[in-house]
Amino acid sequence: MTIKHWSKMEMLHETVQNKNITLKGTHSYYSGAYDNGFEQSVVRYLHGDEVSKHWEPRWEIDKLSIGDYVCIGAEAVILMGGNHTHRADWFSLYPFMDKIEEAYQSKGDTILEDGCWIGMRAMIMPGVTVGEGAIVAANSVVTKNVPPYAIVGGSPATIIRLRFSDDTTKRLLALKIYDWPEAKFEALRDLICSSNIGALEHANNIYQS
Repeated sequence: MTIKHWSKMEMLHETVQNKNITLKGTHSYYSGAYDNGFEQSVVRYLHGDEVSKHWEPRWEIDKLSIGDYVCIGAEAVILMGGNHTHRADWFSLYPFMDKIEEAYQSKGDTILEDGCWIGMRAMIMPGVTVGEGAIVAANSVVTKNVPPYAIVGGSPATIIRLRFSDDTTKRLLALKIYDWPEAKFEALRDLICSSNIGALEHANNIYQS
């Protein structure tokens, strides 16, 4: 029997099997201490799991894309678009099976970009992009795209503040640190774990593999 403990985490590249979930790199994790794991507990209504993997989809299934170094807190929910058959613009919200294909409205793919942090029990609604380095506060409901390096919270989530100035964020995004080879990332990690953008840019300019 697997012991569940707050210190345990699930490395997503080791466990994710659903073909509708794409992963970049090998560092993203889920802090799934007390539930049944990322695919069974976090991702909802996404075809391709143990129950639905043999079903023939009626429409193109929305995808979930997860960047590298993404941190996902315990009991978060990523609500995918495969169950969007409740039409708010119709008088009845009920998903009648003879109207199901007409009722379905795709919300698009959900994207968690590199280095973002999804707080405990946060809910990510379908079709949302959480930008690079963004933070989603615990218990938040994210209904709109989150800009890179922003901190959002609440229900619906709104911007609380930006982690860095606009200038620093632009310079940081231009460096594309999460696309660097592993050796370069490790070599410059002390500067990545700092707030000195000038020093990081300088190290990037002089780095030789």
